[in-house]
Amino acid sequence: MKLSEIQKILDATVLYGHDRLDDDVFACGAADLMEDVLQATAKGAVLLTGLTTVDVVRICTIMEICAVVFVRGKMPDDSTLELARAYDLPVLSTTRSLFVSCGRLYMQGLRGLDGYW
Repeated sequence: MKLSEIQKILDATVLYGHDRLDDDVFACGAADLMEDVLQATAKGAVLLTGLTTVDVVRICTIMEICAVVFVRGKMPDDSTLELARAYDLPVLSTTRSLFVSCGRLYMQGLRGLDGYW
């Protein structure tokens, strides 16, 4: 699935990374605890989270996550967005909940990471 498809499915706003919307996403992970992200994400996946700190960007970079979508209308502060720009990490935001966002993506064919490791 393309990142642009995820944007449309979630009615998300692109905060950074308009030039990366053609990137492929092979799976989705979702968590608000970063230690869960370290255990349950993989390279090339998109992360859905309600946590908007710079730690999210750092973890995404370490795990080679291809994009982050902030849910529940959460917006990152300037320092988080600047770090995402520095790492060229696409950042989106949706007003949908984490549960609904995951469900909508799953219904459109994007799978979770179960069984990938």
